[in-house]
Amino acid sequence: MGIAPVSRKGIGAILSAEFAGGLDVARGIVKKTGMGADPAESASVSSLYRYPVKGLSGERLASVALAPGATFPMDRAYALENGPSGFDPEAPTWQPKIKFLCLMRNASIAALTTRYDDASGMLSVSQGGSLLLEARLTDDVGRAAVETFFQKFMGSGARGSIRVLQSPGHSFSDVAKKVVSIINLESVAAVGETIDRDVHPLRFRGNLHVAGWPAWFETQLVGRELEIGTTRLRVVKMIQRCAATEVNPETAERDIAVPEELYRLTGEDDCGIYAEVTTAGTIAEGDSIRILG
Repeated sequence: MGIAPVSRKGIGAILSAEFAGGLDVARGIVKKTGMGADPAESASVSSLYRYPVKGLSGERLASVALAPGATFPMDRAYALENGPSGFDPEAPTWQPKIKFLCLMRNASIAALTTRYDDASGMLSVSQGGSLLLEARLTDDVGRAAVETFFQKFMGSGARGSIRVLQSPGHSFSDVAKKVVSIINLESVAAVGETIDRDVHPLRFRGNLHVAGWPAWFETQLVGRELEIGTTRLRVVKMIQRCAATEVNPETAERDIAVPEELYRLTGEDDCGIYAEVTTAGTIAEGDSIRILG
């Protein structure tokens, strides 16, 4: 299942009669005021994604069961070490993304389409519709095959030996806290409106895409609680963006300086929010999103 780029015309819908009102600029953040519909009650889940291997492509989900204090199951469960990182699977600790293959440094990996099968542990790697590799990440032979493939694929871009890393229960997230990343599709559209380009939401590699919030409404939600499906989450912080968002997920080219454009538009380089699961439950595409307090 795919998702199309968010049209730059999407921001126009926010300024339509449904959300008639002005734009206030306060503390460097563009905010929407005078909205006719209540965004605290009118938003819904547009799509859900997980990223089993850090840096590689996402997988769209119809639904997901979440546990308190946990990420999406199998989200960033594996990483590809790019030279010695010091990561110890027996005593896992958070490590910065630059120690692994990641889009911030390695745009070429965006050309690959990957799928992970939970039951078999099989990772499939394709490019341009052609299958390049099938190997199990759950056994030594399979991991060795994955390491050999990426060593050759990266060529001079490898800083050292490529090694598959994993530790049960550990997530190779960009932040140490186990969180869910939430992207407001209208904020993505607002960036595109500013630069007169269509901006693909998968540049932001979020777990949950929201439809129905006005652009930048999420900037007001830190510390608030969300009810989505049968799950509750508490928004803990904004997501600061890096050069990974410069990479077009359809072409693997660095074609938009997203952090720079975000700063020019809002005075910050944030886009999206991190939320911590506080109540176990299930979230599905189409579920309503309520702001509780």
